[in-house]
Amino acid sequence: MVETLGATERRACRVIGQHRSTQRKPRVPRQDEDVLTAAIINLAEQFGRYGYRRITALLRRDGWHVNEVKATVAEGRVSAADGLSHLAA
Repeated sequence: MVETLGATERRACRVIGQHRSTQRKPRVPRQDEDVLTAAIINLAEQFGRYGYRRITALLRRDGWHVNEVKATVAEGRVSAADGLSHLAA
């Protein structure tokens, strides 16, 4: 939009309702995303009643460098995709 219409980045972001900070740094997915997801699935199956904080602690104990937000997002995505939401109840 900026290149095509010659609009400023600020105006283009305001028009489409997107924060300007999203234009600064592209998301770089983890190279081990699939392995992390598998580890979260394994922990969710093993300890179904654990929440994201405990899952994060277990991941860190196993040597993963992951924050709670990443574990929450991954756990939610895994639960929705694999039908594991009943394990969190």
